[in-house]
Amino acid sequence: MSLSPTDVVLPRPGQKSVEVKPPIPGPTESAFTDTFGSLLPPAKYLQTENGKAAYYEILPSTPATSLTTLDRVLLIHGVQTPALGLLPLVRALQKAFPQTHFVLFDHWGHGLSDTPFLPHEPSLFHGLIDALLDQLNWPTVHIIGYSFGGTLTPAYVVSHSTKVKSFTLVAPAGLMRLSYLSAEEQGHMRGGGDEDAARKWVHSWLEGGGELIVPGNWEESVSKGEIVAPAIKRWQLQKHAGHSASVVGILRDGGVFDNHDAFAEVARTGIPSLAVLGELDGIVDAQTLGDVGITNVEVVSGAGHGVVRGNVPEVAAAITAFWNKIGPNGN
Repeated sequence: MSLSPTDVVLPRPGQKSVEVKPPIPGPTESAFTDTFGSLLPPAKYLQTENGKAAYYEILPSTPATSLTTLDRVLLIHGVQTPALGLLPLVRALQKAFPQTHFVLFDHWGHGLSDTPFLPHEPSLFHGLIDALLDQLNWPTVHIIGYSFGGTLTPAYVVSHSTKVKSFTLVAPAGLMRLSYLSAEEQGHMRGGGDEDAARKWVHSWLEGGGELIVPGNWEESVSKGEIVAPAIKRWQLQKHAGHSASVVGILRDGGVFDNHDAFAEVARTGIPSLAVLGELDGIVDAQTLGDVGITNVEVVSGAGHGVVRGNVPEVAAAITAFWNKIGPNGN
């Protein structure tokens, strides 16, 4: 009998007597491209002790010249929408930096990557980033982290301060307070109760308190080469047996809440940084970032948390200006 996404409950950090289970396989690339087209380059895979993960290389379109461009950029996507969701931003940045090598990857439990049957704490995802950079043989990197990718980035940068030349946080999660949730909601976050109710609450909370709504004309939009994030989210829920559990695990244990210390610590490194926010984002604002020492902030007027897809020209322009200012070596 095939595994139902609602059957999977991932272990928690520190949990005792956890049964050792193999990772839950991600979907096939053909299953994804048959639905959403071949907008990304062909997937490549890295095999780790925790499972198999997919990544995508956007190679330079002109020969690299270290004196004039940033050479290597890694983009880290958020929860739910996989690497494909960041492709429009990469394409915009590629126009300004044709000599740059861009790489995207699918987080555990997203896109084509497996779901390890392990606690979804930051170290699990930091290990994936390490494995990917090793496979690419990248000694240095510039990082762009969006949403969940933005809360993973600070601690990673602190622990790899000689490798990371700059980092950009786009609408980062991590600075919300768990105490702001109701007692019932905090119970869902703790787990140990009705896991089906917790799963439903997590997915509703990520949709702003409602249900996932997929536009009726999404197939027509996809046929035009557009990224329809709600359709991708639904596809993963239906086709990736580990996706829903990964989403719950990330929200519970991935540093989405109360990660202030990591932000403050990375601010003290002095590594060049930029934050790009939507004016109407309910997850993070410039004041909160300033309180932890992240002060180079660009706010996109009228934008929300989906600024990385809904306001690509503005986000790309802010990052372009930042990169031009710091130069190829991050100084």
